[in-house]
Amino acid sequence: MMTTSPAVAAAHPLPRPAVRPANPCFSSGPCAKRPGWRPDALSTEALGRSHRSSLGKARLQEAIERTRALLGVPADYRIGIVPASDTGAFEMAMWSLLGARPVTALAWESFGEGWVTDVEKQLKLGPTVLRAPYGDLPDLGTVDFDHDVVFTWNGTTSGVRVPHGDWIPDDRRGLTLCDATSAAFAQPLPFAKLDVVTFSWQKVLGGEAAHGVLILSPRAVERLLSYRPPWPLPKIFRLTKNGQLIEGIFAGETINTPSMLCVEDWLDALAWAESIGGLPALHARADANFAALQRWIDSVPWAANLAKDPATRSNTSVCFTVDGPPELPKTIARLLEAEGVAFDIAGYRDAPPSLRVWCGATVETADIEALTPWLEWARAHLVS
Repeated sequence: MMTTSPAVAAAHPLPRPAVRPANPCFSSGPCAKRPGWRPDALSTEALGRSHRSSLGKARLQEAIERTRALLGVPADYRIGIVPASDTGAFEMAMWSLLGARPVTALAWESFGEGWVTDVEKQLKLGPTVLRAPYGDLPDLGTVDFDHDVVFTWNGTTSGVRVPHGDWIPDDRRGLTLCDATSAAFAQPLPFAKLDVVTFSWQKVLGGEAAHGVLILSPRAVERLLSYRPPWPLPKIFRLTKNGQLIEGIFAGETINTPSMLCVEDWLDALAWAESIGGLPALHARADANFAALQRWIDSVPWAANLAKDPATRSNTSVCFTVDGPPELPKTIARLLEAEGVAFDIAGYRDAPPSLRVWCGATVETADIEALTPWLEWARAHLVS
């Protein structure tokens, strides 16, 4: 860790800020719990009961239907709760659906690169890969939609998102598989353009980890019923049986045993979101948090949003560089964690040296505004 001599400290007489964030949790996953969350707010009636009991299935089905209503998922799309968080949901989709057509995979950050690895090295489908460095997007105008297209909506580790869905044609022949885990509930998702959407509870609504959500369009269901992958599928990935869709997955009958405590926590998060005004309010909260942080980034000469184009800047996983030696962002993050001011704000391990502050809907704008003077204080006391 870098240290500062008394002489250097005297040259940077920035006082310790008087106001601390009320909630120092700025992790990009698991993310901050909703404001006012307490464990005793959760219903415990289903705890200790089988998830296959009438009560257990009812709670899972309620979670699905309230998710549909809040997120605005079309009535003819299927929604399932699946294991292994967003990763499990997206892997399930790729292994079950890909192979019927050529594949194009887009990557501009770590998780997109992970999906490229699966398509290229595990499924061995020889995809067309469109890459861009951290901070940029690939040229979306070059995507061939006769292919199945695999992409992230919001690059959690780069803070770069696709600006809209206009680049996806309505008359596409291939399927679009979209990892939307740090976008869902914070950014508009045009479901008519998306055949597979996945996310995890731990992101924008601050639910608990380990459970994923898989959303399938009618076109994706048609693919499942008409195509059988040439590779073996483990039970945990199987969405069909004897040529038929396993409908129970989309009606609260999960493939494996879920945590009913996590289900209750998700229902609590949904209830909070409904109480504040639903999806428009969630979008507005994330936008306000991002705006507060970006105003500060623009106000200091030594910080810059990693996303170069303002139209592609994430309003959730905001990544920014800090002028100074490469180790400076991690040192700032350690100092602010020791101060109890900000937890888990170091950039992702594969990303360029940077800081990453979660601005999703469960974060209060006042806490973003209280954090920024501490960022200035930390840098002033670490840089000679």
